[in-house]
Formats: sequence, C-alpha cells, structure tokens
Amino acid sequence: MALSDTLLSLGIGLIMFGIGLNISFDSFVRIITKPKAILTGLTCQIILLPAIAFGLASLWPMPPAYKAGLVLIAACPGGTASNLVTHMSKGRVALSVSLTAFNSFIILLTIPVIVNLATSFFLEESYEIEISFLAMAKNIVLTVLLPTAIGMVVHIYHPEFTKKLKKPLRYILPAILLIIFAFIFFSNDSSTAISKSSEIVLPALALNVLTILLGYAVAGRLGIRQDGRYTIAIEMGLQNSALAVYIAHTMVKNYDMALVAVVYSSFTFFTTWGLAAILKRQSKEQK
Repeated sequence: MALSDTLLSLGIGLIMFGIGLNISFDSFVRIITKPKAILTGLTCQIILLPAIAFGLASLWPMPPAYKAGLVLIAACPGGTASNLVTHMSKGRVALSVSLTAFNSFIILLTIPVIVNLATSFFLEESYEIEISFLAMAKNIVLTVLLPTAIGMVVHIYHPEFTKKLKKPLRYILPAILLIIFAFIFFSNDSSTAISKSSEIVLPALALNVLTILLGYAVAGRLGIRQDGRYTIAIEMGLQNSALAVYIAHTMVKNYDMALVAVVYSSFTFFTTWGLAAILKRQSKEQK
C-alpha cells in the first residue's frame, strides 16, 4: 500500500475513534430493535439518491462526462464526512456509522449497475466495474468499525480520559478531515479542477441541496424522529468522494468524471453541515 493511502486510512481511523468516544452500545441496540430509521436511510441512499442524480444530469446542460460523474458520486453513498458532520450536529451517530457500514457492502452490487447505466446513457460506453468484496470488507473494518469500537470501549472504561479528549477533538477531527479533502483535491491536478469547476459547482450544489431536503422530507413522512431525520439528510448530502475518484480514474479511466467528485468534496462538507443546522433549528422553533 502506498504511503499516502496509509496516511489517509490512519486519518480516517482517528476520526472514527474520536466519534466512537461519543457513542454508547445502547445506541446500536436501538437501531437493531427499531430498524425503521436505518431501512429508510438505506432506501433513500441506494434508490432515491441515484434517481435524483440521473434526473438532474439529464436536465442540466453540461458535458456528458460531467453528467456521468454526477451519477457516479451519487452511487457512492456514505463515508467518514457524514459520520463527522452527524457527530458535530449532535445527530444519531450510531445510525450514521451503521449506514456507512451497510452501504459499504450494498454498493458492491449497486455501483456496477448504476455506473454502467450512467456511462451507457451519457457516454454511450459500458465498463466492467468490479470492486473486491474482501478489500472493501477489510477497509470498512479497519477504518470505520474497529476504530469506532475502540473509542466506545475507551469511553466505557476510561470516562475521565474521554472527557478530557472531547474538547480538543472538536477541533482536531474536522481539521483531519479537511486535510484529507485537500489531499484528494491537490492529488488530482488542482489547477485543472479549478479551471473547470465553474461548470460543475452549480449542478453539484443542486444535487447536494436537493438530496438533503428530500431525505429529510421522506424521513419525516415515515415518522422518523427529528435527530434521525437530519441524520438521514446528512447521509444523503455527503458521499464517498474518494471511492468515486478511484472508480473514475482506475476503472472507467475518465478524468472528467473524477473531477466531479473532487469538486463535490471540496464544498459539500460545509453546505451539508450548514443546511443540517438550519433544519435542526427550524424544527426546534416549530416545537
């Protein structure tokens, strides 16, 4: 494994450890015994999210590769960013982590189908997309599940140490994630990304905002409680950009498709966090 990949994995693992310090085992038990929230979130991410991207890409006037790239980013739900924003927004962190874990395996089946539909429709080409189950399982265990579990155990057996860590981690965890985003951005020819981003920003922002609002609305219609509603909304707004970049570069070999994920990841952390805060505040005012 390259040094850069190792450093990225360590950074993500540290973020998930910090998040685990704030989760109890009871939160995961509640998700299992009352699965409506996680089933709603998974359905929104796997079905609604790509459907919105397809519709938006079909209507928005932009190059075909950007259209396919917009669908690609929607086909890669979840990721560390959504877990961190949920934690910072005081949402249901266990729900967010569970959605990330389940999605990491579901997308092994859905990404090949969705990406082939997008490239066939917009680029008139098809590709063989194969993601290793073992590699994905190893990645999700080492960077998400294990660090989160260690954080939870530390929280249980060393509460005073956890209390001391919580305040500095409020600043350290977002800083680590921003470094990861910067690495993805600058490792993908940032000068080209900046020059071409004007064509990508608006449709990417539209996808981000639409999916957040629709995820929030669907969860509300199905009777999900408020903290679960904006947790699902956050999950809809933040995708696994690193995976999208990898697929576009390595499997599809289309830089313009990868560029959509790079641009998307450069601002959606902030827009999702801000919009989630607005939704949370409005619900409190309505009460």
